[in-house]
Amino acid sequence: MKKKRVKEVIDNDNHFDPNEAKIEMIKLLIPLGLDAIKEVLEEEVNHLAGERYRHNGGDIKRWGKNNGSVYLGNQKVKMKVPRVRNTTEGVEVPLESYNAFQSERPIDDSILSMVINGVSTRKYEKVVTKIPETFGIKSNSISKKFIKSSSKRLKELLERDLSQDDIVAIFMDGKTFAENDIVIALGVDIDGNKSILGFVETSTENTIVIKRFVRELVDRGLKIDDEILFVIDGAKGLKKGIKSILKEKAMVQRCQWHKRENIVAYLPKNEQKRIRKKLQDAYNCSTYKSAMAELNKIKKELKLMNESAVASLEEGLEETLTLHKLSLYKELGTSFKTTNCIENINRQMEQYTGRVCYWKNSNQRQRWVATALLEIEPKLRKVKGHKYLKTLRERMRQINERAINSEKKVA
Repeated sequence: MKKKRVKEVIDNDNHFDPNEAKIEMIKLLIPLGLDAIKEVLEEEVNHLAGERYRHNGGDIKRWGKNNGSVYLGNQKVKMKVPRVRNTTEGVEVPLESYNAFQSERPIDDSILSMVINGVSTRKYEKVVTKIPETFGIKSNSISKKFIKSSSKRLKELLERDLSQDDIVAIFMDGKTFAENDIVIALGVDIDGNKSILGFVETSTENTIVIKRFVRELVDRGLKIDDEILFVIDGAKGLKKGIKSILKEKAMVQRCQWHKRENIVAYLPKNEQKRIRKKLQDAYNCSTYKSAMAELNKIKKELKLMNESAVASLEEGLEETLTLHKLSLYKELGTSFKTTNCIENINRQMEQYTGRVCYWKNSNQRQRWVATALLEIEPKLRKVKGHKYLKTLRERMRQINERAINSEKKVA
């Protein structure tokens, strides 16, 4: 599939092709545009043949539907088109409104900008009232019913209810935009399906922002009755923010790749490749005991080379071995030992945002991120080893129960 870049339409930046910009933004609005067209077609059918189940007694009757297509701006979109037929003469009666949607039509940039601005500020009903005008549909043809229902649909799209998702793991990582970071939460459900849970913009991955972000996910329905494995890099703010809300229900797997690269960064270049391989071999040990034994050997070697590298190894070391403690490194290590799952999303986002030389404001950044994530999400595949996710949940529960029982004995 040909890769397309998301372009900014609101800022009218001369660096970008405005036609491509409109194409990408129209994609976000296509479901609403189709609803508007269906409303127009249905009104014409009602006029010709009477309302459904209330035939007007004339010769013209409803005659099922055909596959067809319409243009929304310059985007051709498939849809089911209602048919009407003159049963006396035995001929099809063409729908004038359908014929009108068979040709491309220019979209006024200023109107499209107003629509997208409305989406970003969550003024849903205001957005929907502008949809007909955006796609060249007479606004007086669109009923209040359409405006109400499509406003609701758009709101649901941007404020997803997470209560139906049985999330067992969450990848959380940030991507830099100008001077700020966008921290994305990627959920993995019990069947291995990935979904974008949300994102937050922050100057740094600090505890207060992450705490509020996690609280928002919970308020939107994220289930926390069972333990959740969080796969994160070494940012302390991420862990503190997560733990402050979910407490013992959150188990953390630190990214082994980030840990390894942080350690070798302290070493001379002629030693980095060798130590990197040793660290990787240690992490690839199948059991916690064997992996820790190998890492301790490396620690002794590092003490002769650089004490800062030793401190880097020791910091958060236990959390890089969470999968080993769960005895699931072999089964789930490919997917969960690093933050690669969300790093891949960040790389795909780069296809949409990489050519932006200047981020003007938060509204611009967040609109680009949201649009890119909506494009990427349907293409996400299940995590490898997904058949072991039920085992993961059970093992996490067992570890927490042992910890609680141990604390009770001490008390």
